[in-house]
Amino acid sequence: MEYLWSRDDAATVRQVHEALSSTREIAYTTVMTVLDRLAKKGSVQQLRDGRAYLYRPAFTRDELTAELMHEALGTVDGADRASALVRFIDTASADDAAALRAALAEIARRETSS
Repeated sequence: MEYLWSRDDAATVRQVHEALSSTREIAYTTVMTVLDRLAKKGSVQQLRDGRAYLYRPAFTRDELTAELMHEALGTVDGADRASALVRFIDTASADDAAALRAALAEIARRETSS
């Protein structure tokens, strides 16, 4: 996914394999299988290009991260959910806490301007 997010256009299995092979030994078929599974899960889009397929992310990194956070929160309700959020924020780094405050302020600004 990192490689696909770094590109402005879609990539072939060969391009992904070459990029990954520069830092570690990995089989071409492994890359092909993983991309196929990611496409079946909806994480990447698989586009036909002649006899080959091109792959591009179905979501931005931000969208995927937010979805994973929603899925984790979706496993708890009520007071447990509030407790989970408090625990998360309590263990966040100073930078993460500042980012959360900035995000909440941005949402508040949008709501008041609507």
